[in-house]
Order: sequence, then C-alpha cells, then structure tokens
Amino acid sequence: MLATRIDYKKELEAASKSMIMVHDHLLLIKLMVRMIVRKVDLSHAGMILYEPALDSYVLSVSRGQAGERIPENFIRFDREHPLIKVFFQKEYKYLITNRNALVADDINKLLWRESVIEGVNGTRDLLHQVSEHMPMLNSVACVPAFYQHQLLAVLLLGEKRDGSKMEQEELDFFSALASDVAMAIRNARLFEDLKVEADRARNLFIQTTIALGSAIEAKDSYTHGHTERVTKYAVDIARRMVDMQFLTVPAKFFENLYIASLLHDIGKIAVPESILLKRDRLTEDEFSIIRTHPSRGAEILANIRDFDGCVAGVKHHHEHYDGSGYPDGLKGGDIPIIAAIISVADAFDAMTSDRPYRKGFSKESAMIEIRKFSGVWFDPKVTEALEALYEHGQI
Repeated sequence: MLATRIDYKKELEAASKSMIMVHDHLLLIKLMVRMIVRKVDLSHAGMILYEPALDSYVLSVSRGQAGERIPENFIRFDREHPLIKVFFQKEYKYLITNRNALVADDINKLLWRESVIEGVNGTRDLLHQVSEHMPMLNSVACVPAFYQHQLLAVLLLGEKRDGSKMEQEELDFFSALASDVAMAIRNARLFEDLKVEADRARNLFIQTTIALGSAIEAKDSYTHGHTERVTKYAVDIARRMVDMQFLTVPAKFFENLYIASLLHDIGKIAVPESILLKRDRLTEDEFSIIRTHPSRGAEILANIRDFDGCVAGVKHHHEHYDGSGYPDGLKGGDIPIIAAIISVADAFDAMTSDRPYRKGFSKESAMIEIRKFSGVWFDPKVTEALEALYEHGQI
C-alpha cells in the first residue's frame, strides 16, 4: 500500500495559522515538533533554542519514539559548539545554501573527498565534529531558524521511520517552517518585553511603541515610513477636527490617538512574512490571516496596563462607515472616532505610497478617492478635515 503524499504547502499554511494563536513560544515549538514527528513520521525531532538570559543554546524540545528522545533542557551549546558554529559563522554558509539544511549524508560525502571546500581553514575538522555530534542527537538533518540574521533555533530531524531519504521538498518545507517558527519565537519574546517595559514607566513604554512600529516595518520593507506618516496624518486630522468644532476631545485623547496610530498594525507581527511579502495575489486563506491583524493587535494591547483608550483604535481601524468593514462590521457612529481617524489616515498613506505592484497615487488622485468613499468607507467629518488640510497645503 502506497503512503499518502503530504501536501507541504497546505501543511505550512496550517502551521502558520496555528502559530498566530499561540503566544507561549515554548508551547509553540513543542506543538511544531510534535506535528513534524507525526506528519512526516520521523523517529525523532527536536529543537535547540537560543536562551538570551544564558547567552547559549539549549535543547528545549525532544519528541519521538521510545529510546530516541533526549532529556530536555539538559544539553547546552555555546557559539563555538560545532552544531552552532556551522550556522553562526558566515564562512560556513555554503554548507547549507543548496539544501536549506545541514544533511548528514552530504557531510559524509564531503569528508570522503581528498579536498573539502577550498579556502576555509578548519573546515574538515569542523565537519568531522558535526558528523560525530549529529548521531548523538539522533539527527540526520539540522535546519537553522533565523530571524533577521540572528540564529534563534536549530531544528533537529531524525530518520524517517520507513527508512527513505529526506527529499528536497521536505527540507524546503522544514526550512520555511523554521523561518516562521523563528519569527514566532521573536514575537513572543517581544510581547513579553513589551509588558515589562509598560510596568516600569509609561514614558519608556511610549519609546517602546515607536520601536514596535519600526518592527512592523522591518518585516515589510515595502511599507517603510508608513507608521510614522499615518501617525502624523491622524494627529493633524484630529487637530483640524477640533478647530472645525467637529470634535470635543476628552483627557488623553491625543496621547491615545498617537499610541493607537503608532501601533495600528502591531497585529501584523502575528502574520508570517511569507504572506506579508507575497508579490502574487493572496489566497482566500492568506487574506483571512491578514484580516486577523486588527483583532490580534487589540488582544496584544489589551494585556498591557492602562491602554484601554488605544485598543479600540487598533481593533477597528478597518471598519467601514457603511458597516462593510472588519472585524465587527461596525457602522457610522458606532465606530470609535480614533479608529475612524486612523482609517482615513491609513488609506491616504496607502494610496500615496509605492507598492511592489503599483506606483503611489498623487495626493490629488488620493483625495478624489477619499471623497468618493466618504460616507461609504470613511466618516464624512474625518474626510472633510483631511480635505481642509490638503487645501491648505498641510499634507
């Protein structure tokens, strides 16, 4: 009987969705390793995880059949350990470039040659050491998990239980999965750091929110400067609304608007880079993941003390005035005014910014579109304030 062939693209999409729902990075990698063992039918899989407090790498998760598991949190690796060094130092990058992984069979083939790769001293000794350590960790392949050139983890893959060799399609899947896991680990730690900073001092937290806004843009290079511009537009619109007597602001309104604008896309931290940076049309499932970012952003901020005034702006900035928006389909005056302001500011900047698939609109063309959808997508008073700014050359 033939084994059922795995749809690795589908499995990667499913894994990406599950990562969005898990905040605990240790629970996340345990779920991923368990999924790998079960789906690919491996004798063993594990994860070596970088622990910042120890400045070392720790075997944090080990799963597999009896006799193959390794005690968790028992083995530590420093940066000079062969299994870390081979990924950490750029002169050894060629060893994994073609396969997206370090594969035991490839190493053994290299060692049988009279001359291993030219020009790097100590390569043969390093490969010998790696080939000795991989069996000790019940691994036939090691997949690095990088986040912005930082090695955050190494995925250890044992033999397939049917005895077959690891195919390139499988290694590509593991590499893509490791990349998403690295991002999820980084994000989970970022959230934890955010809570600590908020507890220390509110002013320090404001600086952290600016850094988080930058973190979103670091994930998506095509929106560079977007957060800063949206924040400026939103604050200017609100001030104009006050001048036009469209708005009476309560205490801390501008502070809440400023923070909500900076963090309006914070939920995109939970969206895999493979989706954010995709140049082709998104699938329905991928778009559904993108649409979770306002709610995910609100969930993140809801766990941080004293930010009740900002959460609504983050959660509802994609609502439409006619009720056709998301996540809750709010309509008209039910949409929080902070969210309505951010919505217009966000749309104006999106229209006037270049994208991989189109050039940005002129400000005049963007204003035509804003007017067209005033009362449909956008609050008419907010669009009127934006138009006043435009007519006076203030945007």
